[in-house]
Amino acid sequence: MADMTREDLGDGAWLELAERWLDPADASTLMVRMVATLPLRTELVTVFGRQRPQPRLTAWHADPQCVYRYSGLELKPSPWAPELASMRDRLTNELGVPFNSVLVNLYRDGADSMGWHADDERAFGESPTIASVSLGAPRRFVLRHRETRKTREFSLGGGSLLVMGGTIQTGWQHAVPKTTRTVGSRLNLTWRWFR
Repeated sequence: MADMTREDLGDGAWLELAERWLDPADASTLMVRMVATLPLRTELVTVFGRQRPQPRLTAWHADPQCVYRYSGLELKPSPWAPELASMRDRLTNELGVPFNSVLVNLYRDGADSMGWHADDERAFGESPTIASVSLGAPRRFVLRHRETRKTREFSLGGGSLLVMGGTIQTGWQHAVPKTTRTVGSRLNLTWRWFR
């Protein structure tokens, strides 16, 4: 297992980071293969009563019973691609969490983003452990405490693994902000245990 650094964020929230969970060359090869083969698409989400295209491409892969509903979407799972099944098995073995779903997000450039949110849907339980594997170019990932507004920032890409657990989804939000800087594409795989 790669070297993980752990940070206690207080009130039962924690995170762990392995900056080189995957070898960068392997991560690059894996990203090219996944972008070419996964069913990545633009979804329409409902925000403040209006439908808008998500500012990124997504794919939902999971066990057959894991239908994911959020922001007016109902995502039926695509079958496990071999690369995803292999990564799922490694994460489950190393982290001891029986991951059965992954949301794949492709951020093509700095205009693609993810707004402030928490992965606090009932389907993930009260204190889910969520593993985020990032391939490709680094992008800014920001955590913000819901009450104090304290923030933590990370540059994630190139085969990094960020694990969020404990009460982090109830006490904190996270985002991948837009940027006007020239950035390469990043593929993010967010692993969950869907109840």
